[in-house]
Amino acid sequence: MSEILDSRQLRTFVSLARTGSFTATAKEVFITQSAVSHSMKALESDLDCRLLNRVGKKTTLTLEGDHLLQHATKILSDMNAARNTIEKLGKWGETRLRVGATLSACQHLLPGVLRQFKKSHPKCHVSLETGDSVALAEAVREQRIDLAVTLAMHRESALEFAPLFQDELMFIVDPKHPWVEAGGVARPEIPRQHFILYSRASQTFRVVENYFREEGVVLSAAMELGSIETIKELVKIGMGISVLATWIAREELKEGSLVALPLGRRKLRREWGVLYWKERTLSLPETEFMKLCREKTKGM
Repeated sequence: MSEILDSRQLRTFVSLARTGSFTATAKEVFITQSAVSHSMKALESDLDCRLLNRVGKKTTLTLEGDHLLQHATKILSDMNAARNTIEKLGKWGETRLRVGATLSACQHLLPGVLRQFKKSHPKCHVSLETGDSVALAEAVREQRIDLAVTLAMHRESALEFAPLFQDELMFIVDPKHPWVEAGGVARPEIPRQHFILYSRASQTFRVVENYFREEGVVLSAAMELGSIETIKELVKIGMGISVLATWIAREELKEGSLVALPLGRRKLRREWGVLYWKERTLSLPETEFMKLCREKTKGM
């Protein structure tokens, strides 16, 4: 006896139980009458019992057939329900979207993207997880999130990185800082500045540290904070200077409460993109989300 029943045989059996006719069943399941007969003989052989009584042209069920009909009806109903659910999930807006993003992306990029996404997919359940680039890559690897808007790191064979844009890190200072009045950065004074930098565990801290190490400069990190907004506020009141991307401080630079100055002749650029599991086919909502991210970051 096989461990798994053939769903095609069960579908034919249920049809035959309802119609009581091999001819009618053959038309209903789109096979020949002889194929119906062969299928029922194979099912009886598999279960090692008689399921059907054949009296002339009329077919009725045995006691075993009655019991199988109850189970077969439920099995086919569950299979149809599963198919309908999966088909529904495959349609636009009828699924979930699990997004991860750095705090900067959450604050300055995603609100506009998600606002537009929800207009197109009002029934799609969206969840958002924040973290640094390393933690987000791990979440994608473990398939706890579907997509991560994050910084590019070393390439991994299991993950795919779709680039969005590049930014440039610059000194961010208050308008009264001597460098602003001098019209430029005095390189010998860089090590004497009090830096307010983003968390040491972050990818941003590492790229900043590596940049200045290659330049032969040691930074004096007076503070390391996990909040970009707090860093900007402290720089505004002259508590120190920072190294940030200009798009993160766009409003403050526009209103003049902060000033951006180049790090030096050599620029420090980072690449942003969307990270996802390479072996998994992207759903329609995921594809739409990535498209909206590209539109939002175009020209940055």
